Amino acid sequence: MKKTILLTGSTDGIGKLAAIKLAKDGHEVYLHGRNAEKLKVVLSEVKSQCGNENIGSFTADFSDLNAVKKMAEQVKREVRKLDVLTNNAGVFESPVAETDDDFDIRFAVNYFAPYLLTNALLPLLKKGKGARILNVSSAAQAPVSLKALEGDNDLSARSAYGQSKLALAMWNTHLSETEPQLTAIVVNPGSLLNTKMVEEAFGYHQSPAEKGGDILYELAVDERYEGASGQYFDNDDGAFGKLYSAARDREAIATLIRHTEALLT
Repeated sequence: MKKTILLTGSTDGIGKLAAIKLAKDGHEVYLHGRNAEKLKVVLSEVKSQCGNENIGSFTADFSDLNAVKKMAEQVKREVRKLDVLTNNAGVFESPVAETDDDFDIRFAVNYFAPYLLTNALLPLLKKGKGARILNVSSAAQAPVSLKALEGDNDLSARSAYGQSKLALAMWNTHLSETEPQLTAIVVNPGSLLNTKMVEEAFGYHQSPAEKGGDILYELAVDERYEGASGQYFDNDDGAFGKLYSAARDREAIATLIRHTEALLT
């Protein structure tokens, strides 16, 4: 069955690789990027390479949470339903550490943006059949400081990144419990993949980017992953693994969600 799929952060790296594989299968695929010109080029490339005209795109800079909200409204106007939402857009190193809302940019892009986008698109996901939400986290998760969440801490890029990725995993647990008709999976696509983000952050890689693109593709469409809501797929091991303790701590999760709602409303 052909699916309707939206992948954020899909103009390069593992998002683009997954989008190409899905488009080649004939799925209706929507790309996302923050640079309109680059997105236009990638859109044309994917259509041509895959022989699939059912490819669309949406532009939004996820460090601007108002832009995320506007994109969500555009998606709701232009897309009838969603079978898969892959929250892949992310940032590690950035020349700008804070957003205009005074949030650390890692928290804004890696956690707040997918939180807002997904919640806004729940009506479309509920129209999909066995819809899935994939939240792309990392092995580099770190305990979340509520002050850091609020933008009050002066964090290193590595600390902010790790905290934002654990926040994403904690919210995924909440999502799986509050939206039981959907499948919400958090995934580490693989450590030190050959992507632009890894190159900028570390200057070297250990695994090909295809490793990450392939698992995003599989988690999106493979029937083996039906009923895996709330689980953590660790692609370093190629299997489901144990969530970090905070992503299993209901009290900590409830506190995170309360603070998140207070900050975003």
